Amino acid sequence: MPSSTTNAGRVLVVDDDRTTRYVTRSVLARAGFAVGVAKDGEEAIVRLRARNYDLMLLDVWMPRMGGLDLLERLKQAKHKPKVVVLTSDETPETLLKAIRQQAYRLVHKPIEPDVLVALVREVLNAAPEQPIEVLSARPEWVELSVPCTREAAERLQAVIGQLDTDLPEDVRESVAYAFRELLLNAVEWGGKLDPTRTVRISYIRAKRMLLYRIADPGSGFRMEELDHAAITHPDDPIEHMNVRDKKGMRPGGFGILMVRAKVDDLIYNEKHNEVVFVKYLE
Repeated sequence: MPSSTTNAGRVLVVDDDRTTRYVTRSVLARAGFAVGVAKDGEEAIVRLRARNYDLMLLDVWMPRMGGLDLLERLKQAKHKPKVVVLTSDETPETLLKAIRQQAYRLVHKPIEPDVLVALVREVLNAAPEQPIEVLSARPEWVELSVPCTREAAERLQAVIGQLDTDLPEDVRESVAYAFRELLLNAVEWGGKLDPTRTVRISYIRAKRMLLYRIADPGSGFRMEELDHAAITHPDDPIEHMNVRDKKGMRPGGFGILMVRAKVDDLIYNEKHNEVVFVKYLE
């Protein structure tokens, strides 16, 4: 049964396609959101001046004022809604510009109604945090500063994953696994899940290789002290499971071992608070 409440959050849908505006508004209204619409960036500014919105669903390419130009204008606004960019343009340039302009999330469209509602609820319920900062936005050299939260790490993975869409699926999957595992290690262990601290990410794309560098703000670790990890028990693949059980830790511990199997080079600095991994391309 459709909800009759409108206190779930105010959402502004900005898209030059009339059908998209109508369908999106209908889906979100039935879910209990108060929804406004605008056909381009200029109309969105008028709507935002008249009323505060909690979230804006924003298209990129629109007449008069596009989505990226609107994001630039919003930088100085006193009350800024969270912004989810919905676009079919997945070029690295567009993705990185949106992140640099502090878009909260980027999502490929079209998007299924139930997925859209879940996304809106998730973003509205997420706690405020420092934005992902873009330090370099060249497609062959991307550098980012990321808050030490799991949520920021999840958002970042979606962006980084779009930089390698031209590569074979098996290569993309291997790189995505390695990046996710090492990023979460940096956020959780190096950054202690402290949103005021940041992890620095570098992505370098050369003709014959991919290189990722992840530097966390922690003091590092000693590999021999990771008795709860499979990599420290090369002759006994299950001994670390006994260690984890005794320490009351969740099942796991295969992360670094699996990363080494999926990439070609895995190199830590002396303190073990920075790591580089390389995947060579045929």
